[in-house]
Amino acid sequence: MRTASYLLLVLLTLFLVGGAYGHNVSLEDARLIAGKTGPQVLLYMWLGAKHMVTGYDHLLFLVGVIFYLRNVRAIAIFVSLFALGHSITLISGVLLGLDVNPYLVDAIIGLSVAYKGFDNLDGFRTLFGDSPDERMAVFVFGLFHGLGLATKLQDLGLAEDGLLANLISFNVGVELGQLAALIVIIFILRLMPPKTAHSRIGTAVNIGLVIAGFALMAYQLALYLNS
Repeated sequence: MRTASYLLLVLLTLFLVGGAYGHNVSLEDARLIAGKTGPQVLLYMWLGAKHMVTGYDHLLFLVGVIFYLRNVRAIAIFVSLFALGHSITLISGVLLGLDVNPYLVDAIIGLSVAYKGFDNLDGFRTLFGDSPDERMAVFVFGLFHGLGLATKLQDLGLAEDGLLANLISFNVGVELGQLAALIVIIFILRLMPPKTAHSRIGTAVNIGLVIAGFALMAYQLALYLNS
């Protein structure tokens, strides 16, 4: 349980510190982008990677997705599905100028964290006798994670000149940041003893994900109602 307590502390720290970031792009980042036209490949790659490693909601979801996966191929499949969904809505959301409420999107992202923790606890199987298709769920929630970032990028007033190249560069940076975060997460998980669906460590961590996810969702809905 000591290892579980450490991981829960890390998750809580990510959640609290991430409240200042989430999908938001900082004023410092906005100043870096302001006034720049044409392809800015390295700049946008750096911003994308920075977003991922400070994006607590992404990291919490990834923890839930790979928590019980021990096979490298299985991890690669699930992470690729998440990356595919994330990439589709990140790029298309900005190019098409999709007008969606960022608070509602972020609330769904919070729900995705709670969903994965609940699924890992066999909640759906217990209540309904079966659980949703895990691959499809990861892909669909990946779409919302990408859309959440797209709503923030649109607020920056990105220059049309070089827009597609910069979006692709940003997305590549996001995926590189995701890979770096994934390596750290896998390393931490491998330090834990073998896990089963009903072990104390598995239960503790996934209950933490459910609580953090619903707390994030409630916070974003409160912001929506007061906006």
